[in-house]
Amino acid sequence: MSDERTANAPTMWMATVRPNGTPHLVPIWFVVVDEKWYFATDPNSVKARNLQHNPAIAISLEDGMNPYVIEGNAIVVRPTAKVVEQFKKKYDWDVNDDDDYVLFEVTVKRKVLG
Repeated sequence: MSDERTANAPTMWMATVRPNGTPHLVPIWFVVVDEKWYFATDPNSVKARNLQHNPAIAISLEDGMNPYVIEGNAIVVRPTAKVVEQFKKKYDWDVNDDDDYVLFEVTVKRKVLG
């Protein structure tokens, strides 16, 4: 289950690493279910291609005065009913109805809260 901050944050900032070692930082919609973070993206996007090469990821919520940063690894997964429900609740979007996206699950390895 997500906490109030993750439930109410409209986007997260996500950093991945390009194959040449340079960072790639983007905002993206997300949900948190059972301590795992989920986001959907085009499988041909820079972030998806980066994660295929290197699953390491860093995520931050937008509030820089009250840090919430996690580090972990992301893999492509099928959406569970709980994940679909949370995307629908938060964004009024059914991730199952969009064949142009793949769903990534982030397993948290490190968390820094302010």
